[in-house]
Amino acid sequence: MRFILFLLQQPNIEEKMNEAPDSAYEVGVVIGSYLPFIALVVIAYAIYHYNKKRRG
Repeated sequence: MRFILFLLQQPNIEEKMNEAPDSAYEVGVVIGSYLPFIALVVIAYAIYHYNKKRRG
């Protein structure tokens, strides 16, 4: 059920880019779409590094 909701909530980035009033909005859309992914990667690496350090 959550997966279906996740797919429905995905924004159409190309559509937002075409409807963007100026280039600053486009930059904000790009940053906003990649920032959650980057944050999750950083958190995962921090947990990995912490556990690796604690084991050794």
